[in-house]
Amino acid sequence: MFSAKANPIFQEVIKQYHVADDVNQPFSNPYDEKEDLLAHLLYRKCWIDTVQWHYEDIIRDPNIDPDAALTLKRKIDASNQDRTDMVEYIDSYFLDKYKDVAVKEGARINTESPAWGVDRLSILALKIYHMREEAERTDATDAHRAACQTKLDVLLEQRVDLSTAIDQLLEDIEAGDKYMKVYKQMKMYNDDELNPVLRGQK
Repeated sequence: MFSAKANPIFQEVIKQYHVADDVNQPFSNPYDEKEDLLAHLLYRKCWIDTVQWHYEDIIRDPNIDPDAALTLKRKIDASNQDRTDMVEYIDSYFLDKYKDVAVKEGARINTESPAWGVDRLSILALKIYHMREEAERTDATDAHRAACQTKLDVLLEQRVDLSTAIDQLLEDIEAGDKYMKVYKQMKMYNDDELNPVLRGQK
């Protein structure tokens, strides 16, 4: 099952990030793309998500210096683009993997591509990690820990459901019961020709 591979990699990424717990720490991918391309892509994808999670925490500091906030906003924009690019790389992996599958008559398309489901699974791993931290905080009240434990239980159930849904989607694609059709995101705000503000600076 795909999720049995992906979920442990996401947990590995998040654990490794929190050794230094620093958005500026260097990135190193332990999975060689030639030996295990999927693991390489999944590790990179979750690392981007993990760093951005902490960018989002930092920028919400009400006392943040405005210049620092602007710099950080630029980093978040770049991270969002990296995140989208990684989703497309993962979908390219699946397209190549299933390129020879004979699609059955009456096969249906899914509401989202497999990699966008993977994107949500990666974010869910971060929610689980940080909600568990809150549920186990020794400096928090019993009420806080109990409320967070209730939320954690829901997130864990959600991971089971989402993992199952992604696995079933990939099984259906492999069997020809569903087919992949991927659209590039075509984000406009980073494009010098499509964003009228950027175009006006040229």
